[in-house]
Amino acid sequence: MIRTQRLAAGVCALLAALAAGIAFPAGAVADETTAAAPKVDLVLDVSGSMRTKDMDGGTRMAAAKQAFNEVLDATPENVLLGIRTLGANYPGDDRKTGCKDTAQLYPVGPLDRTEAKTAVATLSPTGWTPIGPALLKAAGDLDGGTGSKRIVLISDGEDTCPPLDPCEVAREIAAKGIGLTIDTLGLVPNVKMRRQLSCIAEATGGTYTSVEHTDELTDRVNQLVDRAADPVVTPVAAEGAASCAKAPTLKSGLYTDREEFGQERWYRVDVEPGQELRASVSVSADRAVNPDYGVLLRAVTVHGREIVRGEAAGNGRTDVISTGLRYPKAESDDDAPAETVCVQVTNSYSAAAGVKTTPGMPLELTVDVVDGPSPASDVAAFGLGRGWWLLGVLVLVGFLAGVLWGWASRWRVAVWRTN
Repeated sequence: MIRTQRLAAGVCALLAALAAGIAFPAGAVADETTAAAPKVDLVLDVSGSMRTKDMDGGTRMAAAKQAFNEVLDATPENVLLGIRTLGANYPGDDRKTGCKDTAQLYPVGPLDRTEAKTAVATLSPTGWTPIGPALLKAAGDLDGGTGSKRIVLISDGEDTCPPLDPCEVAREIAAKGIGLTIDTLGLVPNVKMRRQLSCIAEATGGTYTSVEHTDELTDRVNQLVDRAADPVVTPVAAEGAASCAKAPTLKSGLYTDREEFGQERWYRVDVEPGQELRASVSVSADRAVNPDYGVLLRAVTVHGREIVRGEAAGNGRTDVISTGLRYPKAESDDDAPAETVCVQVTNSYSAAAGVKTTPGMPLELTVDVVDGPSPASDVAAFGLGRGWWLLGVLVLVGFLAGVLWGWASRWRVAVWRTN
């Protein structure tokens, strides 16, 4: 009897252990999945100016609500989405109070579409436009996790809460290195607002879009939410050299480095015959710099002969400047070895007075070595784009058409005279 009880107790313990062993890993996997899920915080301006009726005959607020309802229906299941408002609760004239008016309307997490739509339906244009404070709070809403993080700011006006500059707030968020991107959408074609929203977006590698119609707003927000669900590519740290001879050899991928003011960085890429090298670089001014600057990206041979270049210039209105190049290597009949291409990145930034020059500015380099274009798919390969050949054909066709038309005209005149 005692042995039977002990055996039963042992079996129960074994089953409990197996159940625990199965349950805990499943929970761990669920936690890991949630931690890696992309997060999006939609930040909506609900200030008094959103009552204006200039969006397809309705108010800006009505257009935003309609867009949000459609976006909530189309949000991918794996995206953790939240909604934050600014200017939605305080209708008074006290600026100090109005500049604190930002609240989480729907917390960032698994989406309950009905609950989120109900929350959006209660919104009514009310108060101030505290963009800076709202961005700081939104960054906190997205804290934690390893997935992509994106703020989508929708506003119809510039910030009304100085001296806190929302552009500086965006720079501070970018400097934290948490991989958060801010995209901005302006609902009116206002120059000051465009400059401010563009600055906010560019500080974090995001985009600014001006929209004047409801369907445009819906489409753009949907695109940004879908983009958050795309796989995140983590840049690989690379250290460029001062010359091509000492440069590291890179394969296709995304790389990050630091480049000091006026410095050049060298990298090497092997390109097989029949392949095409595509490279692009972005240099971010993460501190105050003097206006009028540029970035040069060159592909040269190991002997120093330039193959192709890409360049871009700025005048102080953007924090990130980018350029790119393409180099297709012709196919070879014999077994020719791969060509080593030296990629050079140079900048002409200069630091403003009192600004530290070290460490260097963030540099992001994309290298892609792909199969070259097929000659059969190249329209020019058929001779249709070979300049003089095409011109000669057009001249001949025009001449023959003129002769035929003249002959037909004379024949009609002769018939008319005869009759």
